[in-house]
Amino acid sequence: MQNTIVTPADILLPPYTSGSADWARWAVIACDQFTSEPEYWRSVEETVGSSLSALGLILPEVYLGTALEKERNAAIRKNMQTVCSKLRLFADRMVYLERTLPDGNVRRGIVGKIDLEVYDYTAASCSAIRPTEETVVERIPPRVEVRRKATVELPHVMLLMDDPENFVIAPLEEKKDQMEPLYHFPLMLGGGFAAGYLIRGDMQAQLLSALADYESQRQNGVVYAVGDGNHSLASAAAYYKEIKSTLGEDAAKGHPARYALVEIVNLHDPALEFEPIYRLLKNCDPADVLAALDAVATGEGSVAAVWARGERRLSLPGGHALDVGCLQNFIDEYIKTHPGVICDYIHGEDSLRTLSAGDGCLGFLCTGVDKESLFPYVTANGPLPRKTFSMGEAKSKRYYIEARRIVPQNGN
Repeated sequence: MQNTIVTPADILLPPYTSGSADWARWAVIACDQFTSEPEYWRSVEETVGSSLSALGLILPEVYLGTALEKERNAAIRKNMQTVCSKLRLFADRMVYLERTLPDGNVRRGIVGKIDLEVYDYTAASCSAIRPTEETVVERIPPRVEVRRKATVELPHVMLLMDDPENFVIAPLEEKKDQMEPLYHFPLMLGGGFAAGYLIRGDMQAQLLSALADYESQRQNGVVYAVGDGNHSLASAAAYYKEIKSTLGEDAAKGHPARYALVEIVNLHDPALEFEPIYRLLKNCDPADVLAALDAVATGEGSVAAVWARGERRLSLPGGHALDVGCLQNFIDEYIKTHPGVICDYIHGEDSLRTLSAGDGCLGFLCTGVDKESLFPYVTANGPLPRKTFSMGEAKSKRYYIEARRIVPQNGN
């Protein structure tokens, strides 16, 4: 059997039967969603209650920079010890996942681990696994802080493979009735549905062979592109780099943190849709921002601005091949000279319009990138501007379900 970048993992799951109602309280949406909507996370807290839940193991980014951040980080470490003892181990396995999205379409994926030795999140990356967006290094330390004190990881990373014929994942769909069902439940707060099946034996061997064929065909280019969770994967890599500096290169290669649990999704899955990610400026004077943008506009692109008093189409300055890149460059420069102004990244036009109506808020509706051009763009130009696209609306994101241990068995 050939070596592959994506390999089986020691997967941890709650000890529930596949159709148990307890799954709906365990699975929680990615931590970087609804960052400007604390009411969503309050609803999650109410739904979970005192039940065993991934919520106790993650830091929703809505709490970053608030008084609750330190408190929740302390609770995560305590919860890790309690939760790990309750999880069931599926050693050296992979999971076939069918995710029914809120719109009814079904997205299919594979859960396994990847080797962080073949991933580089820098803009100049030529690694087999590459970022699709610019990495904001300031976002890495809070995530590394959580990971540094963690016993397990719960991934929301989704890697894309460019498999037009769908010869890797399609056979799993056809054979799922031969697999052991792991879970089958509705996701909380309108997130759709999740069904997972254990891959093992000959079926796992066949999958690894198909992955090896795919990877060998793309060995001189981008093999896997990070579709979602770029900063989470970058944080995993940064944490592994810390371990290497402490233990040494050779000793670190056997450490569980060398790997990261991810979901692999085919770029050509019909249910996979790319949505633009919008910008929301907070604590600003909308009139001043619009005047500043008008002053530097060159007419090489355009963007729609929305705020409490209305909506307006504006020209953009040049400097980037994509409109969203031109807009982001302007925002970055504006924030440098206007302390207190914050840029948030919003999924969904309705959410942006609602938030833009608030005092001191200004939203920008901008175009993203179509999925067919993603791999060619990254190959030719490197990462896209940060937060260029989203794989679906917020509630279509990955939910934390599978977990994996990232410390040695005798670690604590």
